Amino acid sequence: MRKILVVGAGQSGLQLALGLQANGYEVTLMSNRTADEIRSGRVMSTQCMFHTALQHERDLQLNFWESQAPDIEGLGVSVAGPESQRVIDWVGSLDGYAQSVDQRLKMAGWMETFAQRGGQLVIHGAAVSDLDYFSRAYDLVLVSAGKGELVSMFGRDASRSPFSEPQRALAVAYVHGLGPRPEHPEFDAVRCNLVPGVGELFVMPTLTLSGRADILFWEGVPGGPLDVFNGVKDPGEHLSLTLELMERFTPWEYARATKVELTDANGTLSGRYAPTVRNPVGRLPGGGLVLGVADVVVANDPVTGQGANSAAKCAAAYLASILEHGDKEFDEVWMRQTFDRYWDTARHVTKWTNAMLGVPPEHVLNLIGAAGALQPVADRFANGFNNPADFEDYFYEPEKAEAYLASVSGA
Repeated sequence: MRKILVVGAGQSGLQLALGLQANGYEVTLMSNRTADEIRSGRVMSTQCMFHTALQHERDLQLNFWESQAPDIEGLGVSVAGPESQRVIDWVGSLDGYAQSVDQRLKMAGWMETFAQRGGQLVIHGAAVSDLDYFSRAYDLVLVSAGKGELVSMFGRDASRSPFSEPQRALAVAYVHGLGPRPEHPEFDAVRCNLVPGVGELFVMPTLTLSGRADILFWEGVPGGPLDVFNGVKDPGEHLSLTLELMERFTPWEYARATKVELTDANGTLSGRYAPTVRNPVGRLPGGGLVLGVADVVVANDPVTGQGANSAAKCAAAYLASILEHGDKEFDEVWMRQTFDRYWDTARHVTKWTNAMLGVPPEHVLNLIGAAGALQPVADRFANGFNNPADFEDYFYEPEKAEAYLASVSGA
């Protein structure tokens, strides 16, 4: 039986560990926190998973919360104009619903499931020196812990990483008591509110430890008026700031948030990081090799909501590569081929996300504006969150955008 070590218990690490376990591999999972510590800790992300990523979980029968989490049937875009009035406002329908489950709930549950199914769970914050030893004891070591010392083993790929500094300051609040969008009270949607030159506010339904909730997520241009959360430790102050900024920049969203309260004392998060693509193979001091997983090797800004989706897709691609490889050695050639298989999907996410971080060109503004009058455009844009490769066909080049709009409008 082949022995595999997975370091890191997030979306990709746990999904991969459980998938390997289900296929008869001897899997050890290393986490720096217990399930109880994860469950009682701070929120970790703003995960909204679209159809393809959810299907990867269903394929492994890991969709434990699907009947409880709100079904997100649409994705809407609003753009603020002068005096914080909406100049664009529309919602597109998703072909398959999306869902968001608080990662504290999901990762703790998955970790307990892994242990109950006989997996070896090691609670230890791994260092490079640990992996030097483990690389000799296991057939394959996978690193899915996206922060800390271990990431330094994977060198930055400058050709695929245009940014050296964070492009957004991030601030998250999980709340109860948010009212529905009056434009569509009958169904749930992710709302993307764009404030040109300032940043973005995302509002999304979620399932948290205390049931149905909503996530208020500001992405602020560094140094701008939204970049005010650094050093804010008090969760109440964090929420107050969030709401003040909503009232100032997105009053239509603030109107339904006047009675919100935090889901719990750990329901806020803030920070920033530079979007980076890294070399997928880490070389240990003793000569051993380890393979980076998901945001260890491809860390995009969350402005397009792709983090958990990409993690699920990476885990699925790696699982398939491992199963297909059989008893052969997991050498550097195989590791790079396995990453390339994932990059074939991830490159579209990186290109789209990096484009959305910049000032949108005129043809993109035209597309977003046209979606307000042309429902097929709104629907196609919304479903791009599930399949970012589709943006290649109409989003990046003015000629393709014009041809697409002409075909839809009949012009």
